[in-house]
Amino acid sequence: MGRALALVYGVLCYLIFLASFGFGLWFVWTMDRPQPEAPLGRALLINAGLLLLFALQHSVMARQGFKRYWTRVVPLALERSTYVLAASLALLALCSFWQPMPGVIWNFEAAWARILLHAFFWLGWLQVLVATFILDHFHLFGLKQAWAHFRNRPYQPPVFRTPAMYKFVRHPIYVGFLILFWSTPRMTLGHLILAVVVVAYILLGIHLEERDLLNLHGETYRRYRRGVSMLIPWPPRKTPS
Repeated sequence: MGRALALVYGVLCYLIFLASFGFGLWFVWTMDRPQPEAPLGRALLINAGLLLLFALQHSVMARQGFKRYWTRVVPLALERSTYVLAASLALLALCSFWQPMPGVIWNFEAAWARILLHAFFWLGWLQVLVATFILDHFHLFGLKQAWAHFRNRPYQPPVFRTPAMYKFVRHPIYVGFLILFWSTPRMTLGHLILAVVVVAYILLGIHLEERDLLNLHGETYRRYRRGVSMLIPWPPRKTPS
């Protein structure tokens, strides 16, 4: 693939990600509104398949072993963009084909409670967005790799660092997702199942991600993990050097 075409591909993958992320936010924001519900058995089957597809795509394609194999097929400079494209398509499928499920778990009608929970929803979204930029947004979504390839320059991955909120919590992006998935004044059964699966997936994802980070950064990451909370922001603990 030519360098210009590779850059176009990287930008296109990023734009598809933006569209899918926006659609995902709208999906979570509106999924608890009253709407026609599918039969419970069929809804469970379809939704479980969508969640499994989403989880497998994210977990398998993010692993270092898969990346080593995958980059024999996909140029290294476009590996991250391809991951972003696949993740975006999995998210679009989840949001497009999700089946509403009967039952309301809770419904806060007080105006102050609704305003507070809606505020937390958008705070969670803002946390996710800000955390990506603090770390390196354009690296995370493949644009830096595609740009370096276009300029015919070797791409240097960012070194391990812990800026801003990363000094107080190891996974602020996941914290943001947890906040936005649980901050709703009206929780339906479908939303509850989705939120519970998100929690389970995040805990599994952290285990797999930190295993890769330990392999990449060794004792540096091990000291960071000992000193900084996983998901609950807390002042860092001093650890022996």
